[in-house]
Amino acid sequence: MSDLFGEDGGFVTTTVDGFLRWAKSNSVWPLTFGLACCAIEMMNLTAPRYDLAQWGSEAFRASPRQADLMIVSGRLCNKMVPVARQVYEQMAEPKWVVAMGACASTGGIFDNYAVVQGVDNVIPVDIYIPGCPPTPDAVIHAIQMLRERISRNDPKGGLKVNA
Repeated sequence: MSDLFGEDGGFVTTTVDGFLRWAKSNSVWPLTFGLACCAIEMMNLTAPRYDLAQWGSEAFRASPRQADLMIVSGRLCNKMVPVARQVYEQMAEPKWVVAMGACASTGGIFDNYAVVQGVDNVIPVDIYIPGCPPTPDAVIHAIQMLRERISRNDPKGGLKVNA
């Protein structure tokens, strides 16, 4: 009985809003949206070495209606812009977007007509992860930053992960 009420027999109290923010921040479900070579690094996140399951984000969803985090990994070509918009619009609120890698963030080395020079030109981005390709550790750090923002109810977007 002391485990439920604490050592001194007191109660744990919170607000409904605080509880909902805690629940949201501990169950961020990513969407499978790999576009290029960064997707290989994104696949490593669920491997035993990195174990994204310890933060409640191990199950990459194939349906946008079941996900709340879109990790755009790789270069976004102009042909994929309508698909990216549609997938983003189909996600339920609240939803977040992470631009994974130099190509998703700025177009990378592909400065041409076929590649979008940053996913933020198409959909709003919450966190940018630099690198070519970024390591799974950097992606985990970005998800941790997002979880902290959700728990604080911080609406600021455009954070950059220092990798």
